[in-house]
Amino acid sequence: MSLEKHIRKIRLTPAACAVDLGDGSERGFYVDQDYILNKLGRPHRAVNLMYCYYPLDEGWPKRAQDAFKDKDVSFAWDYPYDNYFPYLGGLNGNTDGEPFTFMKDVRKHGQDVILTLTCDPHVSDEHIRAIARDLKPYGRMMLRLNHECTGDWFAYTKRSTYQEIADFFVRFKQIMSEEAPHIKMILCAGMVIDPANPVLEKEEEFMEAGRSADIWSVDNYIALNWGWPYEVAEKDNFSHKLSECSFVFDQMKATYKRYVELYGAKKPLVLSELNVDGDVTGPYKQADMMKEFYGLLKNDPDHCCAAVTIYQFRDDGRLGLEFTDPSNPANGIEWPLMAAYKEIIDDEFFKPGHEACGKAELPVTLRWGGAEDAEGLSIELEFEKDPVFAEVNFKDELKDANLMLEINGRWFYKAPGAAFVDLMPAFYGKKVPAGSKLELNIFAPPAEGVNSPENCEDWTTNYYYTIKNLPDVRLRFEPVV
Repeated sequence: MSLEKHIRKIRLTPAACAVDLGDGSERGFYVDQDYILNKLGRPHRAVNLMYCYYPLDEGWPKRAQDAFKDKDVSFAWDYPYDNYFPYLGGLNGNTDGEPFTFMKDVRKHGQDVILTLTCDPHVSDEHIRAIARDLKPYGRMMLRLNHECTGDWFAYTKRSTYQEIADFFVRFKQIMSEEAPHIKMILCAGMVIDPANPVLEKEEEFMEAGRSADIWSVDNYIALNWGWPYEVAEKDNFSHKLSECSFVFDQMKATYKRYVELYGAKKPLVLSELNVDGDVTGPYKQADMMKEFYGLLKNDPDHCCAAVTIYQFRDDGRLGLEFTDPSNPANGIEWPLMAAYKEIIDDEFFKPGHEACGKAELPVTLRWGGAEDAEGLSIELEFEKDPVFAEVNFKDELKDANLMLEINGRWFYKAPGAAFVDLMPAFYGKKVPAGSKLELNIFAPPAEGVNSPENCEDWTTNYYYTIKNLPDVRLRFEPVV
């Protein structure tokens, strides 16, 4: 059949509750998005990358554990500055290395970036402007500055008052609004500790910060061994906790309601770090409790939570979908949480929607705004029965395209230069009835992972790619011999 008669434009729309993924931190290395996509079968709305910026400190820009190898440390945050990987951009820096290589990888794979950045509140406006200009080409990303800022463990909390930290957030936000207004800033400050007494931590100090933020945020672990890696959680020690899922959920709801009450306005509330620590519960209870918590989010009639980030994909401890192989850190060992999480994110409640935009004719221009706002091309395919071969072949200029494809609920990445994508993993364990019609959906995120003023006038928020010819789709329903 002629595929051109079966094409239409579609648009990605936000999920009822978006799912985001932490990838790399002080507890583990970044894992590339090809590996993660093949493991999970779908992209996330956004990927959270965690970095620090202490350019005025001795030892910078080395990672703290490398700069202070001889320091006697008994707690993860005992170094002079935070032990995240260093943000290598900023004033007198460059954008050739981290986190920019990873940010590009995230965006090429059809996801937005969340950059969590702990930052010395004493840096000048020039430092902030340099960071804003670094981030400007990365589209509709989110910046989570100095998270958990009502605590006392990060280096910036030890060198500033809470009011100074709050004022720094407001100053940072003002400069970001001038330099890169399309980037949303997340305030991860105090939450309601006791739902029966719904008052935020450091409520007065962070009043203006909460008003200026684009997004409100909470970090909360249902179970956590905060003594890791210096203390193993046991029944007779105390650097760990376990809460009921319902209590953590009630804290989140009470926090959102308090924000709305304080400011008389509604903004998105996100859970920026969530997990059950297997150090405390073991692997089976961890998976069961996470399924329970996501169920509470799904069944919340008020839909208080706009997005939730699981911490993290691969962890050196037991806070990941994978456990870092101690004998070869390049490998991950899958935990039972992986299968549970794949089941969770396959629920329609946590998936972006698809909105029909009418019939299309070649050439078709696709627009990538972000993971919650992208215009793609949909091709209707007919299946005589469950396929034995299902593949897409790309030629001419389409071979050089950067594309994300989705069929039967499974997503695939086509890198520039790749001429072939095998779609059969979409049908493993998910057979289609004879006579089915399925949509092959195609989106075009930025080929270089960044937006460019050469691409379009509205380049800070959009990227465009024109498809002139359709790929060849090969469907076979019997073995060749």
